[in-house]
Amino acid sequence: MANADKRFMILGTDGKLYELGNYKYKKGEEDFRIMVEKEALGKDNPGGEPEHLVHCKHFGIDWEPMSDSGHIHYGPLGSFMFDQIAQYSKDVPKSLGIPIYGMKGTPLFKLSEKAIGEHAKLYGDRLYEFELEKRKFVLRYAACFQQFAIMRNWMISYKNLPFGGFEVADSWRHEQSGELLLPFRARRFHMPDCHIACKDVEQAKEWTLNVHDKIYGEIEKVGRDYVSLYNFTSEEFFEKNKDFIMKMVAREKKPVLLCFYPPGKNYYWVLNVEYMIIDKMKRPREIGTVQIDVGNADRFGIKYTDSDNTRKPVVLLHTAMIGSIERYLYLMFDSAMRMKNPMMPMWLSPTQVRLCPVNDTLIDYCKSVAEGLAGVRVDIDDRNEKIGKKIRDAEHDWVPLIIVVGEKEKESGLLPVRFRENSEVKSMEAEAVIKYVDEKSMGFPYEELSVPMLISKRPIFYG
Repeated sequence: MANADKRFMILGTDGKLYELGNYKYKKGEEDFRIMVEKEALGKDNPGGEPEHLVHCKHFGIDWEPMSDSGHIHYGPLGSFMFDQIAQYSKDVPKSLGIPIYGMKGTPLFKLSEKAIGEHAKLYGDRLYEFELEKRKFVLRYAACFQQFAIMRNWMISYKNLPFGGFEVADSWRHEQSGELLLPFRARRFHMPDCHIACKDVEQAKEWTLNVHDKIYGEIEKVGRDYVSLYNFTSEEFFEKNKDFIMKMVAREKKPVLLCFYPPGKNYYWVLNVEYMIIDKMKRPREIGTVQIDVGNADRFGIKYTDSDNTRKPVVLLHTAMIGSIERYLYLMFDSAMRMKNPMMPMWLSPTQVRLCPVNDTLIDYCKSVAEGLAGVRVDIDDRNEKIGKKIRDAEHDWVPLIIVVGEKEKESGLLPVRFRENSEVKSMEAEAVIKYVDEKSMGFPYEELSVPMLISKRPIFYG
């Protein structure tokens, strides 16, 4: 939908509404200004070649040349990162404190199904549609179809609400080739889609606030911030629910951009919030989202029995609290590009500690050190290379902790730990290294090393 069909305003933290041309940006609102100019005025920064692309490829994350445009492949290291994020995306909704029911299903749906066809028409023009055996199908663009198709068969009581459905759903959108950006915007991506079923709009508002707080908590964990676009399909909904909206603004502690869609269309949602970072190229990139859906439960027949024994459609929240797997990975790379020494967070680093023996006679000792670093992803550079190259390669691999092991270290039992984050070196016992890694990874998933511990045993799969 063209911006000319929409009306934009700025809502300040004081509750006042401002026309775009009348708002005076304050100190610290540069990111917000960039988002307003792009989303409301169509102004875009020139950008250029993103720095992160070469690092994506080093970790084996790249476009698949034997497929259609916009399809990503992941080598062993990129696959490890993907799986860690996917697991974390499941943990986040579970922390809301309501039942979250996992679901799985097909990405392929018949357009002849009334509910599917209607929803697809409302979605937009970037659908993957095709014909099989004279029947028209669509590939899902999120987990909505499958979760709704399952939920409609459930016997739901008002006592069961709220609850959530969840799937990391492979999703398909025919993005324009000129807009594809590794790994941010792809034609096939993976959406950790959570749909929260609520009794009514009031309960949906309550849980929107909870989700909103969770979304902000997640971006703050990585030391970043969001600027937000609040889309409304009705100015009446905004006016009647301004107190609720201001609670959301209070959590953000900054103004938000409002977008009012033209009236008269059969929208299925009343509020759609887009949470955006401003990346290193000074461009807004949507990561998280939450949406209040008042139409699809009725369309798909998802109803509950109320206390008066009447049957009513639920109200659904759509949310991806950390964004798609690909967009969260983009956030990680973009955040790394802002560091003096780029690196992934400890929990997402394929190797957390690398041992670099100065000669072959110390390899067995390094193996015993690795065994003592329980619960840490540690590998050993056992190649017949000079120690300088081993260190440079570990730095190129963004290994958070590098330990050079010589005879002195073998005799003392102390480990000279080089911290990639600040280039400092500190002598530590093995227990202290374990504690440091644990503290840096707390609250995030853990998985063991996914490749051979000895680097000489690996194929050369770096980009």
